[in-house]
Amino acid sequence: MASTRFAPDRGLTVRMTVTMFLLGLLYVAFVALLIAMGVRAVTVLVIAGGFLLAQYFLSDKIALFAMHGREVSPQEAPELHGIIDRLSAMAGMPKPRVAIADSDLPNAFATGRNQKHSVVCVTTGILRRLDARELEGVLAHEMSHVAHRDVAVMTIASFLGVVAGLMTRFALYTGLGGRRNDNGPPVGLIIFAVSGLVYAVSFLLTRALSRYRELAADRAGALLTQQPSALASALVKISGDIGRIPTRDLREAQPFNAFFFAPALSGQSIASLLSTHPSLERRLDQLARISAALGR
Repeated sequence: MASTRFAPDRGLTVRMTVTMFLLGLLYVAFVALLIAMGVRAVTVLVIAGGFLLAQYFLSDKIALFAMHGREVSPQEAPELHGIIDRLSAMAGMPKPRVAIADSDLPNAFATGRNQKHSVVCVTTGILRRLDARELEGVLAHEMSHVAHRDVAVMTIASFLGVVAGLMTRFALYTGLGGRRNDNGPPVGLIIFAVSGLVYAVSFLLTRALSRYRELAADRAGALLTQQPSALASALVKISGDIGRIPTRDLREAQPFNAFFFAPALSGQSIASLLSTHPSLERRLDQLARISAALGR
């Protein structure tokens, strides 16, 4: 990772490292079990690897296309470019491409495999609702994702879930479900059960990793701007306004929650273990502690 001035967070880094280690351990155990059962998983791994590479190298294009975002020039969005220019200089990192998505959903996201191939996108909804200080806090959060290569981290972390899902389909579509091993239970049923368990565990670990990186981005962005209260104000304002967006629009945007600054759909109806983001209360509590430490 290229060096930037975004503050490191050793505690969160340790938790993310442990989560990645557990995912890797789960992956090794899963593949070893498949091999022990005599399953040729090469085809599945090749297909999953292809998905991984496509997601890794094309994440910026895929996200912009899905969110109907378009890159804008400094002439089209001078204030937005000005904020990102200033944050790039403060962080000591290359300026990402700048895009705007025509959506009333107040949100923002950053994607791209590294600092040289990154894009920061904001919606027209967030531009209408936030003042300059609040918008700067949100953009600092998003740019910390770029600096820490979070897209690459999450792409790699999601690989095991993709493999487990494909392995389940492989077992169903190739007739393994009826094949027995030494008069024991059908091999396909074992693969199906193990793949389902592996998918569930990897899903929970990946969601935990996503929540950790959001907390890390909040902290790094707040320390870079030295204005944690502005980021907290943006969080409160966005979370409140998202609640007034039509539910159908929120459900359409929900698949992109992992990219967003704030989840499109959240609340008590969704278990915290399944959420891509920490609760609003936890994020505000962290920002309050940072504000107290800075004396602001």
